[in-house]
Amino acid sequence: MTGGTASASIADGAAFDVIVVGAGAGGMLAANRAHDLGLSVLLIEKSDRFGGTSAVSGGAIWVPCNEDLGAKDNRGQALDYLRACTKGAVPEEKLAAYVDNAAPMVRYTAEKVGLGFKAVMEYPDYYPDRPGALPGGRTMDPDAVDGTELGEDYYYLREPYALMRLFGRISLTVSEARAITTKKSGWPFVLMKLMAAYFTDISWRLKTKRDRRLSMGNALTGGLLRGLVRRGVTRVINTRLIGLTQEDGRVAGVRISRDGREMTVKARRAVVLAAGGFERNQSMRDEHLPKPTSETWSVTPFPNNTGDAISAGREVGAALEFMDLAWWAPTMRLPSRHTPNTETRVGMFMERGWPGSVIVNQLGRRFVNEAISYNDFGYAMIAEHQRTGACSPCWMVFDATFRRKYVVGGLMPGMMEPDRSLPPEWFDNVIYRADTIGELAAKVGLPAAALSETVAAMNGYARTGKDTEFGRGDNVYDRYFGDRFVTPNPCLGPIEKAPFYAVRVDLGDIGTKGGLKVDARARVLDEAGTPIAGLYAIGNCSGSVMAESYPGAGSTLGPAMTFGYIAANDIAAATTNRPAEDLMRDAAGA
Repeated sequence: MTGGTASASIADGAAFDVIVVGAGAGGMLAANRAHDLGLSVLLIEKSDRFGGTSAVSGGAIWVPCNEDLGAKDNRGQALDYLRACTKGAVPEEKLAAYVDNAAPMVRYTAEKVGLGFKAVMEYPDYYPDRPGALPGGRTMDPDAVDGTELGEDYYYLREPYALMRLFGRISLTVSEARAITTKKSGWPFVLMKLMAAYFTDISWRLKTKRDRRLSMGNALTGGLLRGLVRRGVTRVINTRLIGLTQEDGRVAGVRISRDGREMTVKARRAVVLAAGGFERNQSMRDEHLPKPTSETWSVTPFPNNTGDAISAGREVGAALEFMDLAWWAPTMRLPSRHTPNTETRVGMFMERGWPGSVIVNQLGRRFVNEAISYNDFGYAMIAEHQRTGACSPCWMVFDATFRRKYVVGGLMPGMMEPDRSLPPEWFDNVIYRADTIGELAAKVGLPAAALSETVAAMNGYARTGKDTEFGRGDNVYDRYFGDRFVTPNPCLGPIEKAPFYAVRVDLGDIGTKGGLKVDARARVLDEAGTPIAGLYAIGNCSGSVMAESYPGAGSTLGPAMTFGYIAANDIAAATTNRPAEDLMRDAAGA
């Protein structure tokens, strides 16, 4: 066996102390940590790339009580906020485990894996009015990573979506993207600096158009993969989990399929499942999620995350929880510009709260504050569709001013990408355009009178700065993505300049939340609540510590990594007969 590259070989019957299934951020963090605690590790990845959904994400992690916050946060305040968010659905000890271990995990990752994070002091928690919320600082972004430090594995790291890069090529951090899209002070300098760094990197440009500077989710997963490369951890791709093996009631290994051949690999200490949720499995969606639902609406990488780890856990008696929940996000359809007859999905994370737009149901009426978090927007779509049967899909309507200034899903602002540069077949197909609101309503099948009344009401709110229906722009989270040049409310602007536009909005997701039920030590539980010996689960194949809520940006990746850290500590504690608490205190010296 060799651990040197993604093409490492593994023999049937081989044995490792720990087998980690899934090479997203949580799985790779667990693999690094387990190795540093003296355990031999095998990391297997189903797809042909490392990084999973984490690699195509914004890369942020939500970390209460992080060192950048200092005295601005404390354990009690963070727990108050999580209790208010999860509403009793998550055991207290599990919330406490997250709060107590998230910051140590970050410190370990920075000091030993070599991947640092910085708190985004302006990025507020998603529920600013709940007890314990902070106006910023719990969300942390990863430092940029030089991709050349991954060696050959640079080419095995899943690339970010083109829409997450400047001109489809140049890497952006979340802060840089926000500065450019919101025209924050100094944004032209940010833009020119990024372009200069990319185009003057001539030696690398001769090799590939892909940026060597990794940012967002690529920085997160690239930094963790770099740690595995430096440690020589055995890691393989194109390796699918078929099932788990047991000996004397203990999970003792995995059955896998690799290159068309099935084999068994033994786990002397434990198996850590980190293989994502089931959002790409339509039959599981139909069974568990609210309807209508479609795997084509998800923005996660196709065809990953089909619930393999959840199914494997169920076969050995694991309990499930939160299977009806997802990390909801509205999405829009966008045909590929470069691959014929292929479509992509684009999440609509920021544009819903920008001034000069409105989102309506199929009755032409608003149903929610459009600027709320993408997860809560999804729940609002579900509730409205259950109430009226007319909110799947819904429609985002905007005018020429909005089209010129702002991003809409995968469409760049008109000042950068005017209508004449779009493929003609996109009109009245992907993006609908008309000279009047009435004509636009007819094109998309909305009642013209109702839509006209809704637009008129929004224009009135824009003048007064007060949305009397849903309070759009009233709190710090709404205003974070608003346009600071628009007054009196940065989230409200008139919809009055022709032509008028509409795009279809579907109930998409960035992953499912339900999975194997785990305890505060990430141990998988059976139906009686007893841990299944030798089996751990983290990330989206486990029931979320956040329940139905989304406390802040990074609430998916932060728990995945933190419970990966906890799992590795617990496995090592059982192996060495040292308390897990001692290992956690030793994080800086591991």
